[in-house]
Amino acid sequence: SHPLLCPPGIKCGGVLSAPSGNFSSPNFPGLYPYETECTWLIVVAEGSSVLLSFSHFELEYHDACAYDYLQVYNGAARDRGNLLGTFCGHSPPPPFSSAWHVMAVVFRSDRHVAKHGFAAAYRKDACGGQLTGLSGEITSPRYPESYPNDAECRWSIGGTGSGGPLTLVFADFQMEGGQGCGFDYVALFDGPTVAAPRLGRYCGNARPPRTVSSTPHLLIIFKSDFNIGGRGFKAHFYSAGECQEVFTTVKGNFSSPQYPNFYPNNLKCQWSIRLPPGYRVKIFFLDMELEGRSSLTGGCDYDHLSAFDGGTENGSLLGRWCGRESLAPVTSRSNRLLLVLHTDRNTAKRGFSISYVGVVPMNVSCTRTDFHIQIPVQSLAQLERNRIYLGTPSCAAQVVGRNFKIHTRFDTCGTESQRRNNTSVIISTLYIDFSVGDQEDIHQYEVQCEPKRKEASVTLIAGPDPSRLSQAENLVDVQQREGEAMDAREIKSQDTSDIVFISICILAGLLMVIAVVGLVLL
Repeated sequence: SHPLLCPPGIKCGGVLSAPSGNFSSPNFPGLYPYETECTWLIVVAEGSSVLLSFSHFELEYHDACAYDYLQVYNGAARDRGNLLGTFCGHSPPPPFSSAWHVMAVVFRSDRHVAKHGFAAAYRKDACGGQLTGLSGEITSPRYPESYPNDAECRWSIGGTGSGGPLTLVFADFQMEGGQGCGFDYVALFDGPTVAAPRLGRYCGNARPPRTVSSTPHLLIIFKSDFNIGGRGFKAHFYSAGECQEVFTTVKGNFSSPQYPNFYPNNLKCQWSIRLPPGYRVKIFFLDMELEGRSSLTGGCDYDHLSAFDGGTENGSLLGRWCGRESLAPVTSRSNRLLLVLHTDRNTAKRGFSISYVGVVPMNVSCTRTDFHIQIPVQSLAQLERNRIYLGTPSCAAQVVGRNFKIHTRFDTCGTESQRRNNTSVIISTLYIDFSVGDQEDIHQYEVQCEPKRKEASVTLIAGPDPSRLSQAENLVDVQQREGEAMDAREIKSQDTSDIVFISICILAGLLMVIAVVGLVLL
């Protein structure tokens, strides 16, 4: 046999459950064997965390670590949502602090080029360490019990790959006070070391303010002196950009972190869409694959995406989704919509891709001969009236009071007659041109009138990306709600054709009565 093949007697991997310990690659400090795979699962007491560090590290190098590698997982191995990093070459991994009481390490070698391998140590409840990932939680030692005296902990957050700033929010804070925070304190630095600008130094019982770094790194230092303690603190961090975004443009798109690759575990991400007053937000699910429903309850109890009307989690729930589903578009009832992604500790999937468009509030009505269209000026305040037209640019809107108005006869403005469901209808297309420079951006709405009933409807037919919107959703209910909210004086229109029609009917009736009376008299 080959001298570097793993002999059957060499122990490789296993479960490590002591409060602290050491482990290393097979044969260390000698050359590790070829074609070997080892998994160490570190399990400490529930409620504790694991600090993992490497004293020696030398594996075969490859720029993508495709040959020999070591992987560190924040939880069970082989769950891509738990992966903290893949390492090879001569640069040792940073110290890692787990988000819960389980951590896994996987070592794998191929059939060529062996090196000396690695040596690692772990211990439970050690404070501080390198925290990667898009979101996480940190607590003072022994939280919520009183923290120990003479403690010093350093958490370095960063290296997520997203490159965005970090946000830190304290959920609980109780420490020894004192002027200048000279006894026990938490200090925050805008970078990976104490040489970076200091963002704040806090003590006492007042929760520190929400803190946002200007770099992709944040250093948190906790220090206690020789007496008088407190409950300590609990804080959450997340990387802005991929996991926390606010949109104010009339259309846009976004996706789950790392999409189309697997999203991380232990996330709470929020996307807030805030449009001008009067708009509705319509979201389109282009792709979605999350962890599936619970086999016990049938509900989305694990990873799930929720939509809330009104921009906060206190708003009414518009939907809660999980698994792999093809979803119909969802329209908000106000000008704000909040999407929240929760992921738990295991089983990550591909995630989602979503686009949205602001549905312009409008009132569309018709007579037997005319279309009447009204849009509040405040909804399209940045547009000139010639950017809003029916059928052709020559049929542009007029500004009347607080509204853009289009009042046109059916025989103009590119209208056409069609039969739908055995009914004659009049169809035209309303264009709203949001284009800026070379970026063409024209939203199209189909307006339809059934002259016999004088019933009008409007449907968004092109918004974020016409090729993706195979099924347009009828928005007449949205328009009706908008119409009810508008100033009644603004939406009245004189239906002259109906007055003429009724007058002719009355005149014809009178002539018939005269004719009958004349016959009787004869």
